[in-house]
Amino acid sequence: MCPMGRHFILWGVKTLILKEARTYHEQIVLIRSKGFVIDDEEKCICFLKKANYYRLSAYCLPFKNPDGTFFKEIPIERIQRIYDFDSRLRALLFEIVEEIEFYLRTQFAYFSGHKYGALGYLESKNFSDKHNEDKFHEKVKSCIDDNKNTLVVKHHKEKYDGKFPIWVIIEFFSIGMLSYFYGDMITEDMKKLAKEIYSTSPDHLKSWLRCLTDLRNRCAHYSRLYYWSFTAMPKMPRGCGYEIDRKLFSQLLMLKFLFPERDKWNTNFLIAIKSLLEEYLPDVSLKHIGFPIDWEKHLTIYN
Repeated sequence: MCPMGRHFILWGVKTLILKEARTYHEQIVLIRSKGFVIDDEEKCICFLKKANYYRLSAYCLPFKNPDGTFFKEIPIERIQRIYDFDSRLRALLFEIVEEIEFYLRTQFAYFSGHKYGALGYLESKNFSDKHNEDKFHEKVKSCIDDNKNTLVVKHHKEKYDGKFPIWVIIEFFSIGMLSYFYGDMITEDMKKLAKEIYSTSPDHLKSWLRCLTDLRNRCAHYSRLYYWSFTAMPKMPRGCGYEIDRKLFSQLLMLKFLFPERDKWNTNFLIAIKSLLEEYLPDVSLKHIGFPIDWEKHLTIYN
């Protein structure tokens, strides 16, 4: 639905004007008033039923002038294709993020379990001085509570007095929790892990984990990636050959460094994203997602 203003709500000393819902035909009129071309109204309405106006309007932003007006004569079909491209791109990236997430869980659990034992992750002495034990334990408890109906949690509560080895509890850690867990490790442990699994430094890995968390959440919540500026920029190794910015391509470089299987990245992911781009060009702009002309060279993993 598209809002249209009439309601008044008092909020402290301010009066906010809420907008009322527009019908699909009213939304058509609004879209046309902004300069977009709609040749087939019924087809456009079908699309608006799938992706409401508020969501779809964000994909019009690349066509907005500095004065707030929009480019003229842009077919609404182009906006729809950008929307579809973004949806398929999110699905593709989510698969990549998921594989990285599984890999990180395994590596972190293996390291912690072998160095500190099954329950060593609960002991403050095994973390840096900045570690907040109460906060960490509360986060762990939330992981357990959120999954209280799973067989794994029920089993460990019944058979092991509610004790969860690191290789069990880490399966319930989100990307954000994994990032938090790594960032709280002692420097020696962070260095060892970063070097062993990615041949990099803790500063780089912490940066990548922060960016991965943001990207993963956007994909999981169906948020826009196209023409989006990310909050965090990943730190890149020397000789990266690309100037990092806040657009999507910089996040893909981060995924490249985190992905555990070189051959699978080159043969599966690169082929899939190249095919996706070819299908939707010229409706989508490489510039709007930060892709350089030689993007494939930058994303390829070499020996």
